This record gives sequence, structure tokens and C-alpha cells, in this order.
Amino acid sequence: MTSHFRMMARYNSWANARLYDAAAGLDETQYKADRGAFFKSVHGTLNHLLVTDRIWMQRFTGEGEAPARLDAILFETLDALRAARVAEDGRIVAYVDGLDDTRIAGTISYRRVSSPEQFVQQLAPALAHWFNHQTHHRGQAHVLLTGLGQPSTELDLLFFQREQVAAA
Repeated sequence: MTSHFRMMARYNSWANARLYDAAAGLDETQYKADRGAFFKSVHGTLNHLLVTDRIWMQRFTGEGEAPARLDAILFETLDALRAARVAEDGRIVAYVDGLDDTRIAGTISYRRVSSPEQFVQQLAPALAHWFNHQTHHRGQAHVLLTGLGQPSTELDLLFFQREQVAAA
């Protein structure tokens, strides 16, 4: 599982960079327009992804700030959000690179944002959920971007893997 999660951390960073490149093609009005998505806009959706990554990283590591709301707007501009995204993706890769099979087989304990309940969760399924959640919301952002006239950006894991093989 170690190599799988390391690949997913790198894929996550790669896909986020491509998504932000596409978002940079929008003007401010398009970027923040309520398009009926769960987090309303491209801006809201990208902020949500950073929010949840910070929440999960705090659960995994015990470090960093964990926003109290899933719809928090951490940064008002795409440039500021992108800089924070790049830093968080670096943090994610470093964290996952530091995991070994023993730690991945262990558990974490955390509280949900929306309730005081404590949960004990095996780390491996929590990591799988986390990377899947990122993919889910990147897909929503992708739909918003294409609906706003941006070129369809390839975000498939297989495309990432092929690029990695070609670069090696």
C-alpha cells in the first residue's frame, strides 16, 4: 500500500496543478460565479478541497490548522489559493512519503467537523477516502470549468501514470 499511496499523493498534486492552470483562464466574475455546484463556484470548490485537505492532514499528523467549516473560504484570490494549494500538496507528499506499512496498517482517532463524535478509523481506508474525495471534487470543478468555456483538462490517473512513465 505504501507505493500506492505515494503515487496517489503525487497524482493529487499533478491533478491540482492542471486544474489551477485551467482556472487561471477564467476572469474573476466567472471564477466566483455561483454555478449551482455544491460549493457554488470554482472558487468555492477549490477552497473546499484545501479546507478538507487541511482537516485530514491535521487528523493524520496532529499538526496544522483545521478549518471549522467545510465551506470556509480560506483565500479570496486564485493566486493566494494556488500558493497555499502548492504548499499543501508538498506537505501531503512529504507526509505520505514518510509512511511505512506498519503506520498505514494502524489507526487514527478524530472528530468530524459537524459533530462532537470521536471516531477511530484505520489509516489505509481513511487515506483511500481522502484521495477519492479529492478526485470527486476536482471532477465537480472540472465540470464548472468546461461549462465556463475552458478546455477540457485531462485529469485521469492513467494519464498521470503515462506521463510518469514517459518522463522516466
